[in-house]
Amino acid sequence: MRTIGIWGFRSRVSDLVVDDDGMSTAEYAIGTIAAAAFGAVLYAVVTGDSIVSALTGIVERALNTAV
Repeated sequence: MRTIGIWGFRSRVSDLVVDDDGMSTAEYAIGTIAAAAFGAVLYAVVTGDSIVSALTGIVERALNTAV
């Protein structure tokens, strides 16, 4: 059996912990699904009646202010 010193062991462990070649296909899929879900929720919130009427009210107040 080959023996390695403490520095060799630390080097091997740090290589295993730090070694990250990028995202795998599953991680890309989960990230894509999460982004699509966030977009759908954001679209539903922004196109809801309360948001549209609030934004319309803000624009109308800004246009009707006396200067």
